[in-house]
Amino acid sequence: MDLVVPCNSCTSLYRQTPLHPRLSSAKRRAFSFRCRRKTTSELQSPVSSTSSPNGNPFPTIPTHKITVHDRKQGVVHEFVVPEDQYILHTAESQNITLPFACRHGCCTSCAVRVKSGQIRQPEALGISAELKAKGYALLCVGFPSSDVEVETQDEDEVYWLQFGRYFARGPIERDDYALELAMGDE
Repeated sequence: MDLVVPCNSCTSLYRQTPLHPRLSSAKRRAFSFRCRRKTTSELQSPVSSTSSPNGNPFPTIPTHKITVHDRKQGVVHEFVVPEDQYILHTAESQNITLPFACRHGCCTSCAVRVKSGQIRQPEALGISAELKAKGYALLCVGFPSSDVEVETQDEDEVYWLQFGRYFARGPIERDDYALELAMGDE
């Protein structure tokens, strides 16, 4: 009995035999288990069969210097990030601590104001196109397109810039008494 299994990275279907001890190894090898398509995405470098000018058989990914002025901690971080890597992820791999929460581009914890350079952020759902146009970016889903200098922002400040017009009375103040009552009900 043959099973039709979809390839994970494309829509092609390949026949696969069920694993059974009585099947000969020649029969098992007769079916393809791998996708035959080369795929690329914004999250990975395109595969190239040509070598770089210096003779290296692997493609060379451009890197960019990132300078982050962390207002909360009062420090400046400088590090290098490849064009195909998230800025936050690369900073963490170099033991640099930057603010974050969701890692998916949905909140504003890692929001920065771009002082110079460009950040490509196709997955930044946490900030509007209007804020992107004003120079805001999210480090968790941002790829450097050039050398970049950014300044961290207060999450509440960015949230207010984005959604403040929808709250007529201004920012919501924390009500510790109401929080205690709510916690007491659990």
